[in-house]
Amino acid sequence: MSVQSNHLPLIFGWVTEETGLKSFQVESAVTLLREGATVPFIARYRKERTGELDEVELRSIEERVNYFTELLERKVTVYNSIGEQGKLTPELTARIEATRQKTELEDLYLPFRPKRRTKATIARERGLEPLADIIAAQELTAGTPEGAASPFVDPKREVPDASAALSGASHILAERFAEDADLRAFVRRLTWKEGLISSRVTSGKKDAVTKFEMYYDYQERLREVPSHRMLAMRRGEKEEVLYLSILAPVEEILAGLRGRTIRKKSLFSDLLAGVVEDAYKRLLAPSIEVELRLEAKQRADETAIRVFSDNLRNLLLAPPAGGKKVLGIDPGLRTGCKLAVVDGTGRFLDNATIYPHTGEKGLPAAKKELLRLVKTGDCEMIAVGNGTAGRETEQFVRETLRESEKQIPIVMVSESGASVYSASEVAREEFPELDLTVRGAISIARRLQDPLAELVKVDPKSIGVGQYQHDVNQTQLKKSLDGVVESCVNFVGVNLNTASWALLSYVSGVGGSLAKAIVRHRDEYGTFASRKALLKVARFGAKAFEQSAGFLRIPGGSHLLDNTAVHPERYQLVESMAADQGVSMAELVADPVLVTRIDLSRYATGSVGIPTLRDILDELKKPGRDPRCEFQAAPFRDDVREMTDLQDGMILQGVVTNVTAFGAFVDIGVHQDGLVHVSHLADRFVKDPNEAVQVGQLVRVKVLAVDRERKRISLSIREADQGVKRLQPGERIKKKE
Repeated sequence: MSVQSNHLPLIFGWVTEETGLKSFQVESAVTLLREGATVPFIARYRKERTGELDEVELRSIEERVNYFTELLERKVTVYNSIGEQGKLTPELTARIEATRQKTELEDLYLPFRPKRRTKATIARERGLEPLADIIAAQELTAGTPEGAASPFVDPKREVPDASAALSGASHILAERFAEDADLRAFVRRLTWKEGLISSRVTSGKKDAVTKFEMYYDYQERLREVPSHRMLAMRRGEKEEVLYLSILAPVEEILAGLRGRTIRKKSLFSDLLAGVVEDAYKRLLAPSIEVELRLEAKQRADETAIRVFSDNLRNLLLAPPAGGKKVLGIDPGLRTGCKLAVVDGTGRFLDNATIYPHTGEKGLPAAKKELLRLVKTGDCEMIAVGNGTAGRETEQFVRETLRESEKQIPIVMVSESGASVYSASEVAREEFPELDLTVRGAISIARRLQDPLAELVKVDPKSIGVGQYQHDVNQTQLKKSLDGVVESCVNFVGVNLNTASWALLSYVSGVGGSLAKAIVRHRDEYGTFASRKALLKVARFGAKAFEQSAGFLRIPGGSHLLDNTAVHPERYQLVESMAADQGVSMAELVADPVLVTRIDLSRYATGSVGIPTLRDILDELKKPGRDPRCEFQAAPFRDDVREMTDLQDGMILQGVVTNVTAFGAFVDIGVHQDGLVHVSHLADRFVKDPNEAVQVGQLVRVKVLAVDRERKRISLSIREADQGVKRLQPGERIKKKE
């Protein structure tokens, strides 16, 4: 047995059955992926072939195909191993072929897996397996167990008496029961259904004050424990504050095991009851606990990663301020505030350091330098980092501008990950001659212009929108977050002539090496006049062009459609549409009313269906549109800058900075985000906080309580002024047309 193309139909069938999709959708998606197409490309430009599968469905198919492929490859190893032992029966073969679960496959393989020397192994070496078979048959009803065991007494083989013989046979049977796939499945299923996860404080930490105090004596249904609590308990265990265990329904399990193993009354019924208990407590229970703890961890990881991914998506798709000239400020107290000016394309122009918070003597010079940069840079907006001294710096800038009668918008910008970017390879390549702190100010300015273009340069784990991101499976986390970044970048599109190589690397079909080649070509030969010019880039072939061209934009390019999401492979089709309307392509694109008159059915073919044609018309109506929302800054109150300024009952404006399974954190401009518990997100039951709020959303909140000692702020959206529209269940923040 081998996992080759002839096994694909089997995998297709399993995935189709599991996902509920049509077989042609699964087969087409897998075929395209195997041909090197990316998920964003398939979702956008191959809708007819997949029946309009979206990115989530495509990634799900990809994940399940990989899972089943690994399963079949593992089956090869299992078949070979058992076959070499001469123990591959038709019944076992059928069960292995039928299973679709890795766990079940490993259970079936367990009795045949090479193992270390055990009590059962020693008993077999002493010739006691035939006695174990007699006991398991449960046929003898007369006599005594010792009498039945007496023929197996052999002092030379270290079986001095009948009791030793029965003990050895019991070890063999206990191992058999513990390795029986059906019995393991029963114990696993019941423990998961009825078991409790138990957490208690370790002996050395009983009187210690830690962040895990609520788990010092805690129990909860294993299958119901939320992701954040499971990960918190596991972190407490890792830090040697907590001891975790699974409390299984032991009596119910033992009763079930006895019912499945003791088939009838026999000479060995009492002995078998003891063997069952030994098999469970000594072998099965510890093994199943390890498995279920791992499964609970995996489920918690999946939930945490999904929350992290949702938050990252909303952050990356935050509204851009656009091509404005921006002054970025990285605030500081003793070390001063770092200022950097960038033009409308993000190009660095000038920088300075000012000291507005070191006393009255430094204020005049700080104001003068700030105004100089604003004037020489012709700044249209000012971005202030929200870290240490952020609100104080914002207030200083407002007062300085007010004194000079200048009206320039000032926006607080998240600093999360800015220091990581400043010291990164990307930052060193961009600004090798600049200090780390200046790079940080540049990043803050660019984040205001286009959050997506700047945040892709930072490791997603450093952006600060996740929970327990260092505790979850790092491989799965990276794969998920990279997929989110890729999805967002291709959803928005990338300006080919201004994008950094870091941003270009996420474009469908490009990758890091080609992205750097594009930037080198652009630096050497100037900006690209058309998408087709990409083919002049070293090693940029036809396949890369097919996958990437539709996601790259060239404002003012030589071809009118180069600044749209219309793929070059459909340019001729659009030209035919214009000709049929008796106008030029430029006239067609400039007249949305004329576009709506196009009869799509005239142009539908086997390869170009209504879904693609509809997408093309949407682009022609508003070419080069940005699908993100309109930019809107969070208006923080000038009189609320520190936690000491907060009072219970205050109504404030804020911006959602993180969404977790238990609620949302909101920045209200006091250096410490407040928590809106899930019960206070809306005036209805909220199961998933992402149904009610999203990262980057502006909200009104009411201050419920302020714990200055622990630096905790409790907020409520539900009790705040309801003037702000709330998301309804399943509703997402609408994008601008």
